[in-house]
Amino acid sequence: MRIAVVSDIHGNLPALDAVLAEIAREGIALTVNLGDIASGPLWPNETCARLKALALPTIRGNHERQVLGDPARMSLTDAQTLPRLDPDARRWLAALPERLTLADGSVLCVHGTGASDLQYLLETVTPDYGQHGSPGVRAASAQEIAQRLGDASAASLVLCGHTHLPRAVQVGPVLVVNPGSVGLPAFDDTHPHPHVAETGSPHARWAIVERGARGWQAQLRLTAYDWEAAAVQAESLRRGDWADALRSGFVGRFEAELTAP
Repeated sequence: MRIAVVSDIHGNLPALDAVLAEIAREGIALTVNLGDIASGPLWPNETCARLKALALPTIRGNHERQVLGDPARMSLTDAQTLPRLDPDARRWLAALPERLTLADGSVLCVHGTGASDLQYLLETVTPDYGQHGSPGVRAASAQEIAQRLGDASAASLVLCGHTHLPRAVQVGPVLVVNPGSVGLPAFDDTHPHPHVAETGSPHARWAIVERGARGWQAQLRLTAYDWEAAAVQAESLRRGDWADALRSGFVGRFEAELTAP
């Protein structure tokens, strides 16, 4: 059994199309989408239309919940996105489930953890951003991951997103795979402490997981696409923070430095 795993597309349609083309070349029949689909200054409505037509198994991420929530509590990114989503896209996003199980329950798909779409599963945020070059986030320990898995430990494969950082970790009998982000290779955040997540290259990230005689294994993939076009689109909506991340895979300008359009 082979599964292609995509997550955190964030409205980056050129990146999504490049990844879907690679998946097709690999001949993979099943692709799952782990959420954070549209939110961002790129092509949110077009991305929703593309994915809705494909009818992939899809869960919602924190941004699906937030972009359809209270406008007074929205981030700059979600506030920019909402007016660009047509009613059909909004209905589709609102109907997405929080989690999915596949392969007779042996595969669990979540966005963050099984308990929270805002908690990182494979990373831990630390209160030391900027000290001795710390990004304010580190790889989670096996003990931390096992605690966050909770009832998800009943699965043999857990697929998660949210951090945009590709990683695969074996915790006891469970393989946990984060494919990274299709659409945004770096970002800054302040929850629960200031930190940055950076992949170090502008490529779209995704994964292939496969179950063989000895259990699940994973390939973490990166795909080239026209990231300059995506960066130019972000700049056109005064999102220099996104443009920097899209071009390099590193955080340059910060969201907090920008003002709403």
